Amino acid sequence: MKVLIIGAAGMIGRKLTASLLQAGTIGDRPVTELVLADVVAPQAPQTALAIQTIAADLSVAGVADQLLAGRPELIFHLAAIVSGEAEADFEKGYRINLDGTRLLFEAIRQAGAQGGYCPRVVFTSSIAVFGEPLPSVISDTQHHTPLTSYGTQKAICELLLADYSRRGFFDGVGIRLPTIVVRPGKPNRAASGFFSGILREPLAGLDAVLPVADSVRHWFASPRAAVGFLRHAAAMDTAPLGAQRSLSMPGLAATVGEEIAALQRVAGDKAVALIRRETDEAITRMVAGWPQAFEAERAKALGFKGDSSFDEIIRIHIEDELGGVIA
Repeated sequence: MKVLIIGAAGMIGRKLTASLLQAGTIGDRPVTELVLADVVAPQAPQTALAIQTIAADLSVAGVADQLLAGRPELIFHLAAIVSGEAEADFEKGYRINLDGTRLLFEAIRQAGAQGGYCPRVVFTSSIAVFGEPLPSVISDTQHHTPLTSYGTQKAICELLLADYSRRGFFDGVGIRLPTIVVRPGKPNRAASGFFSGILREPLAGLDAVLPVADSVRHWFASPRAAVGFLRHAAAMDTAPLGAQRSLSMPGLAATVGEEIAALQRVAGDKAVALIRRETDEAITRMVAGWPQAFEAERAKALGFKGDSSFDEIIRIHIEDELGGVIA
């Protein structure tokens, strides 16, 4: 199977690449070729598998056609700019998150018109497609009411994914990722970044800033779970999806206070003492409009599996990023 990962240089893209190389298969099909694309060419891993790395900006006309030249049978579309950046730069958000996605979908459609090409497309959406008014637990029938430009862009892309799949241009699956914690590396411009920061930095022996109240409740999944969602979406039978091609993924609902309590259980009082509370009214207002919990029954019934506890999420970070050692 030929696989294309767009957004391969990002955190989830790198972990997905590593997982595919380790397993060597998608479902019961061997991965024979891997194309890794991002705005900056991803670093090619050391492997005997045929790998191509490409610097590619999907929002530039013609780039999507180049990425499809080898007719990949499976496309992971992970590329996007994050919520805070999309809100701060309106034009850039729509150019990258919406226009780039539509150019990709159109390139697939045009390629199919020329030769019967119809790949599986796995698209990462977001729980940001939902906004107020919200129930405390969101069902699988909740309608979209995004309150950010990022959420609006993702919601539009979900509609495009469903329509292009309905027309048979590709076989699409959209997965609405929970907020991913603990994100390794340096903080990015995602408004949700503090959810990882108050765990990642203390685990590394560094100070962290908490800009919201301990009572803020949100929906989470680990990077390891996110990769599992992507792999399952790539191999699943899509017939049960029908016309509803996007799914809210399983996750864990937890308050910031419960995050910190899990950190204390795993890493002790020393780590918790490194968290400094500095209220940021802008972030507080934005977070107030975010979903807090999901049923995700449809995804669970289709075989998607999330994390079992917040303690597990923290231990996954320690195992995968810190070599099992806390600073």
